[in-house]
Amino acid sequence: MGSRIRTTILLAVMTVVIMWVGKMIGGTGGMIIALLVAGGLNFVSYWYSDKMVLKMYKAKPVSRQEAPDIYELVEQLCQKAGLPMPSLYIIPQEAPNAFATGRNPENAVVALTEGLIRYMNRDELAGVIAHELGHIKNRDMLIQTVAATMAGAVMMLASLARWSAIFGGIGGDDEEGGILGLLVMSIIAPLAAMLIQMAISRSREYLADSTSAQITGNSEGLARALEKLGAYSKQIPMKAEPATAHMFIANPLSGQSLSHLFSTHPPIEKRVARLSRGGTGSAGGADAGGEKSSMSDQAGRFWDRMS
Repeated sequence: MGSRIRTTILLAVMTVVIMWVGKMIGGTGGMIIALLVAGGLNFVSYWYSDKMVLKMYKAKPVSRQEAPDIYELVEQLCQKAGLPMPSLYIIPQEAPNAFATGRNPENAVVALTEGLIRYMNRDELAGVIAHELGHIKNRDMLIQTVAATMAGAVMMLASLARWSAIFGGIGGDDEEGGILGLLVMSIIAPLAAMLIQMAISRSREYLADSTSAQITGNSEGLARALEKLGAYSKQIPMKAEPATAHMFIANPLSGQSLSHLFSTHPPIEKRVARLSRGGTGSAGGADAGGEKSSMSDQAGRFWDRMS
């Protein structure tokens, strides 16, 4: 429940950021246009984002005859989760990973890499698939799509504001701060949108982990799978687009990340610790124990407090 409340608040904040940027550019009219732009982008993403991302990763549909064991496992997990059977796709990449997409449970897709099927045992694979089913059950694909398109709208409007300030044209109200204020806003707004989007992604990952444990009745399989994913991500690089990194169960760009603070995923160590403790609380809880933390752990806790 804490994750859901946090997500609602963060989406509301993102909407406020869009309205603020629009008002800075064109006053009240600009604010209304900004909301319409965000709504249009969300509409397109809602209907076509699944097809776009599957094509991006050259994912191929797999039939029951081609992968009977995988089909049987997914069917069993869907029955436990109370979900319809999703379409199954295989991504031709060696790096183990997975994601779910689709606009609703009736049109959902679960995509698994060839490496995931190769390197995971049945319990670990069940934990990963149940995690993706958790995203479907919690309607995370829609939430992530809305967050991503709203962030894109903010960045587009901020770019427009920057060029408007450079050329001295500003249609907003005089009291909003003039050209200098427009330039400052064009820098702050995209950063705020990016941080909000990442906070939403982190919150939903914790919720999907918890849902996976509820579906399988065993958190150990997912915990072991996450540890493997963390290890393999450093050994086998994945060809992934930054715009879709938040969709995967483990950050495919983790080897390129400069800091946990700016990652779309919580640190794997924290996710495994929560699963090992059987914790299903909100993403903002403090770690147990009084051991001295590393700088990355402190950054992770700071992020959680922000989200």
